[in-house]
Amino acid sequence: MKSISIASLLFIASCTTVNSPLKQIGKLSLKEVSGLIYIKGQLYGQEDSGNKSSIYKIGLDGTTQEEIKIVNAKNTDWEDLASDKQGNIYIGDFGNNKNDRKDLAIYRLNADDLSRVSSVISFHYPDQKEFPPKKSNLVFDVEAFLEQNGNFYLFTKNRSKGFNGEVKIYRVPNKAGNHTAELLGTLSTCDNFRKCAITGADLSPDGTKAVLLSGAKVWLITNFGNGNFAKGKLQEFDLGHTSQKEGICFKDNNTLLIADEKDKKEGGKLYEIKLSDLKAK
Repeated sequence: MKSISIASLLFIASCTTVNSPLKQIGKLSLKEVSGLIYIKGQLYGQEDSGNKSSIYKIGLDGTTQEEIKIVNAKNTDWEDLASDKQGNIYIGDFGNNKNDRKDLAIYRLNADDLSRVSSVISFHYPDQKEFPPKKSNLVFDVEAFLEQNGNFYLFTKNRSKGFNGEVKIYRVPNKAGNHTAELLGTLSTCDNFRKCAITGADLSPDGTKAVLLSGAKVWLITNFGNGNFAKGKLQEFDLGHTSQKEGICFKDNNTLLIADEKDKKEGGKLYEIKLSDLKAK
């Protein structure tokens, strides 16, 4: 019998779902799902940089049902999907690992033609003066956003040296043109990058709840009114499972769908979890 190192046991334990409230419902055909949205009974996903300029219809078993090629947009670094009450879908092309991009954008796909970008919302951060900034100030990457009442809300993925869990929240109007993002405030997660860097977000169908995702946790935001996410009630839930989770969306007001990226023999799965089954920290 081969011996197993302590490091290997710790890695296996970090990836197991034995004690996790997550329920695996499917195995993803796509390798690098970085954003999910569930709208009109259909799950959509997309992949990030280095992949096709497409969004995909995904079955609840994780299989790809249809590829929708976006004919007039390039996937520089697509990191999340959002939708509005009219059924339009938005692609967040704002992945910015090195914090040096000046071409940040959100692409609108009209509900009646998802194959073509109908408008482009470009933006920049008012507090970014250097491209890239110093390693202690790498706070301008975003992998999570949502749309509410004609505005987008972006939640940053802090990549600073000495990660402290600070998440900046910016607002950008849902209107074609070039905008200065408005800094609304900050949230705090934890000081472990792998477990607490924000990688996804969504708004519930009834508009009363928002969720943020990381590799190991979900945060529920309530009592935020019209976009006051920085001052809403924040609850932290540990998923009991650590992986490269990057996609999250509401299936209904109590059910979340979560996807993680494929990494060797781990990940590449679609999960379901009930908010009512989570226990706050």
